[in-house]
Amino acid sequence: MSDQARILVIDDDENITKVVAVILSDKGYNVDTARSGNEAVKKTQKNHYDLMLIDIKLPDMEGTEILAKIRDTTPKIRKVIVTGYPTLNNAVAAVNKGADAYIMKPFDVEKMLETVKEQLEKQKQERKFSEERVAEFIETRVKEMDYEEPKSTEKR
Repeated sequence: MSDQARILVIDDDENITKVVAVILSDKGYNVDTARSGNEAVKKTQKNHYDLMLIDIKLPDMEGTEILAKIRDTTPKIRKVIVTGYPTLNNAVAAVNKGADAYIMKPFDVEKMLETVKEQLEKQKQERKFSEERVAEFIETRVKEMDYEEPKSTEKR
């Protein structure tokens, strides 16, 4: 697995996707883009991404609908909603549907980069925690198996 994070930028505005892709690529991220919700869902089914930047208003669905559609197939992906329609209701709906962060347009490039970095760091910490939990479980199970009494064999 590469250390280079894979990011999917989803926005129907081609200029935004191009600019964001260039900015993120210049920071060393591997960037892919999608111009609709359906395209994004299809890409997540075929490719691994660490993080998605999702516009809340897309031509075929709300950005929050993407969150529900990918929940089962990509549970570890970090999801950041990007909106030009900042309302409390949008923010609450996004978080309730599984968004990890929320950025407002027009966004400050440094704030976007900081959010991306923070979310990828959280993902890394979660992965490390999960790996440690699996290792603990295996160690505990091995010890349990070592202490179990051998089953007696009955003679017939």
